[in-house]
Amino acid sequence: MFKKKPNIKPLSPIRSSDRRKIAEQIISDWKLEKPLEDGADEATKAAAAAAHIALRNSLVPENSQSARFMSTIGPELSPISGTIYVGSHKGAEPRVLWFKYKDRMYPTVYTLWQNPKIIPLLHTPDIVVEKIQGGASLMTPGLAGPPFPSNATKGSIVAIASWDTPSVPMAVGTCVIDVSILTRVQGTKGHAVEPVHWYGDELWDWSPNGIPGKKSPEELESWLQEEDTADGVTQLTEELELEDTDGGVPLTDEQNDGNNGEAPEPGRQEDDEGEEPDDAPRRPQREYTTQEIDEVFRKAFVCGVHHYKRLNEGQSTYGLTFPLSATFTMSSLIQPFLPIFDEADANAFQIKKTSWKTLKKFINHLGKQNILLSKTFGGGSGETVILDIDFNDEAIVKFRPYSLPKKKKPNQEADGKAGSSSSGNQQLKLTTFYRPKSNISAIFPGETSKAFYTRSQLRHDLDAYITANALGDTKNPRLVKFDPVIASLFNGSNATDAKTLAAGGVPRDALATRLENSCNTFWALHPNSMAPDDVPTTIKPKAGTPPKVTIILEQRAGNKVVTRITGIEPYGIRAQSLADELRKLCASSTSVDQATGAKKGVEAFEVMVQGNQHRDVAKVLGKRGVRPEWITVTDRTKKSKSAGR
Repeated sequence: MFKKKPNIKPLSPIRSSDRRKIAEQIISDWKLEKPLEDGADEATKAAAAAAHIALRNSLVPENSQSARFMSTIGPELSPISGTIYVGSHKGAEPRVLWFKYKDRMYPTVYTLWQNPKIIPLLHTPDIVVEKIQGGASLMTPGLAGPPFPSNATKGSIVAIASWDTPSVPMAVGTCVIDVSILTRVQGTKGHAVEPVHWYGDELWDWSPNGIPGKKSPEELESWLQEEDTADGVTQLTEELELEDTDGGVPLTDEQNDGNNGEAPEPGRQEDDEGEEPDDAPRRPQREYTTQEIDEVFRKAFVCGVHHYKRLNEGQSTYGLTFPLSATFTMSSLIQPFLPIFDEADANAFQIKKTSWKTLKKFINHLGKQNILLSKTFGGGSGETVILDIDFNDEAIVKFRPYSLPKKKKPNQEADGKAGSSSSGNQQLKLTTFYRPKSNISAIFPGETSKAFYTRSQLRHDLDAYITANALGDTKNPRLVKFDPVIASLFNGSNATDAKTLAAGGVPRDALATRLENSCNTFWALHPNSMAPDDVPTTIKPKAGTPPKVTIILEQRAGNKVVTRITGIEPYGIRAQSLADELRKLCASSTSVDQATGAKKGVEAFEVMVQGNQHRDVAKVLGKRGVRPEWITVTDRTKKSKSAGR
């Protein structure tokens, strides 16, 4: 909504009565206060009244002004208009605190930093936050959880924060699904949240005095306190007003109760690392202390490093490419090795419930223990990366694997010639791989001439290169400055490249897309159970564009129609097996012949079935793992009529 600069009319003061009315409406709509119990004494009533006034003034300060704005929305750049509300807290620079669009009030990040827990807070990896800051939606698989806030229902306004800084809201959006009822996100599809405003957009950057946007805080601990009631919101707002600290409300002594104790060590196992024995007793549910959660995270990191060291023995850095981003550290070295056996464990073992509260502080803590070497680029609020790990540290050398949830055994891979069953039921995945060209090989560690990279690996190494060479723009984290290697991606003769180079920087997403387009592309079909990172060592990726199964409808003698199918071999489907199944399903005669125009020495067959059977063919192919987008249907029974699916 504010990816491009809005047209903002002159500001005008808000009458006191209107200001109070706006604040009261927000408090009422979002249920930020609980009604007083019957029979409350005068002291309680007086305290509640004072808290109410403090909350009201914090939401909409007394110096607030308003103005009309005009902007655009969506890929069609449809024109929209609304109202912004500008104000400041305790003499700070005036900022846009709220904006009203379609009769609905939305808080900006400035309001969320000042008023903790007024809306539900969702979490996602840092790289997804960067996507959101480029205008992308938050997809359901990108959510970190469950469990999710109970009030994150369809249509509700929510805040979004990253794993790295879980207490600092970085975006505001509207739920397009009921997030609160989700019990899992892996394997799901579709949009979860449509962002309307984020840290780094034009609304964040705007001020009546022309001063650039304010940097985000390192942490706001009040967002992570277990205060789920409306009374808690009021109390946290009061404390913010009284303390006036940049980092939010200090934790109580009970919450800060040391981190030197050791949690009971998870049960040992003699089976393979990372799996719980079949006869392992189920652990009773329990409440974990902060000390125990700290120890669980420390051991998970050590377990992750030990895992890489064991699997990649003989390599200098045991399969890890430094520097390691915080996102990679969480997703690859910590999260898979947390002993999460049930929903209670999933709810307890979260970085925000450790004594460190943020992944950045956890990494710095490990650095102080000399397990690793870390560095923060761009000041205290910049990105923290791991430059090196001491693989000979005593904690890693003497580590003994502990019980983890038993991994589900992947289905037996349907081999290329395993079309013996009538339905197949194999699940295939098509992965695109990239091989960098020589002019950009400096971005990637090691030898690139024979290496294959997935899209996520490509972007991970690009982020690491940007961080290591301090190419990130300190004022606008979305921009990347040029160096000779990055500039070589924009050496085309077109005017757009020249304009981009003249600007001195390029958005991170646009750079990542240009990097992908500059690489040679390869493809590989593999079982869905196989991780993309493992594919190149098992299945050799092939150059060019991925193949498609071709279904052709033809009219033979008279009105006789036949359906011809070719291109099934790359998907591991035997022609005779497919013909047998189609004969039963369609109740029609079938035949198998050598495909016309097939290359010499290449096994390629054509299956033909009587009648217009393209829907049944697509259904059978779908059971064998061939997705609709991998199928092309051409209808030659009518002139100039063709359709692709």
